[in-house]
Amino acid sequence: MKLSKNRNPVVPGFKAVGLSCGIKDKNTKDLALIVSNVPATAAGVFTKNRIVSPGVTWSRNALSKSKFCRAIIVNSGNANTVVGPKGFEDCDAITKLVAEELSIPQKEVLIASTGVIGVPLPSHKILQATPKLIQSLGRSQKHWTDASEAIMTTDLVSKSDKVSFDLKGHRIVIGGMSKGSGMIHPNMATMLGFLWTNAVIDSKTLKLALIEATDRSFNRITVDGDSSTNDCVIVLANGEAKNPTIKPNTSGYGEFLKALTKICKNLASKIILDGEGATKFVTVCVQGGKTRKQAYLIANSVATSSLVKTALFGEDPNWGRIYCAVGNAGAPFNPEKVDILLNKNLLLKNGCPTNLSPKKLEKAMRQHEINITIDLHCGKEWEEVLTCDFSYDYVKINAEYTT
Repeated sequence: MKLSKNRNPVVPGFKAVGLSCGIKDKNTKDLALIVSNVPATAAGVFTKNRIVSPGVTWSRNALSKSKFCRAIIVNSGNANTVVGPKGFEDCDAITKLVAEELSIPQKEVLIASTGVIGVPLPSHKILQATPKLIQSLGRSQKHWTDASEAIMTTDLVSKSDKVSFDLKGHRIVIGGMSKGSGMIHPNMATMLGFLWTNAVIDSKTLKLALIEATDRSFNRITVDGDSSTNDCVIVLANGEAKNPTIKPNTSGYGEFLKALTKICKNLASKIILDGEGATKFVTVCVQGGKTRKQAYLIANSVATSSLVKTALFGEDPNWGRIYCAVGNAGAPFNPEKVDILLNKNLLLKNGCPTNLSPKKLEKAMRQHEINITIDLHCGKEWEEVLTCDFSYDYVKINAEYTT
């Protein structure tokens, strides 16, 4: 898979902006705002880390009090995490000012942050920049590009996308952007994802669709096995498509879920392709599983194995590391039924090596995209996890992150 071109994520009824407020050096963009013209139904999923940013707590609470949202303000360069009471006070002050400037209720303003942990947020810089931020809102591709760039940290590229489909004569559009390239692991990661759509859908159904979509996308990617403190995926639906309300267990819901999952997978893939120091894009697929849980545990074990990831970087045809990771997954299976393929090259058949030509395997491992398929031959369930290799640059980037 190649890093696909960012599609303009403009959706009717939404505006965005991104600019520099001085959190980062050299006038680098570090503050973004997404605004719906009307109250939008909203849903979010958040990190499973027990240590969370006050921004996560604020947005969770806001969504529990109101199922509508008008604005999301996001800063990069500072996580606003582990900073004491000031962290929540900053969230309150920032969202209050955004609400006042937009003339909307404060409970309809969500907030997110990403960056270094343990450093007080220079909230005065955000507050000073907020009036200009709101005055600069717009719908052009440049506005959305600026916003997607403003949420980046160690990302090398911004990430945005758009999908659309027709529902009973109404054009449904879903736009989105994400950030992340390291500290990425299932159950959210050091990633932020924001989605917006013109669909008519109630908040409970929207939350159900978001959970299902993230389960097959953002929660199926891993770079380094670390889940962060700030992660969230938030979706807004402003209803401007005027379609019949999407309800669970209907064909309309199925089409919406398919489109939402597609854009989530596209954005998640962009994160893996931009993995810190990554040279390989790796898909680990486990098929023939008895249950989805069994398949996921095994796929995740292979995808998170440091020995597998370093072998992939070194293009070392040491397939024994893959099989070892399968056995370390903590999921029962019959070793005498397992097949393992790497880029369609059969390495293991019924638990026994095929004695594949080393030169053929070396050639396969030189490819940028690596597909590892593990067939358990014990059922019909499957799962896949996206990951990347571990390179020298990954160590350098993370060894020097705060400096």
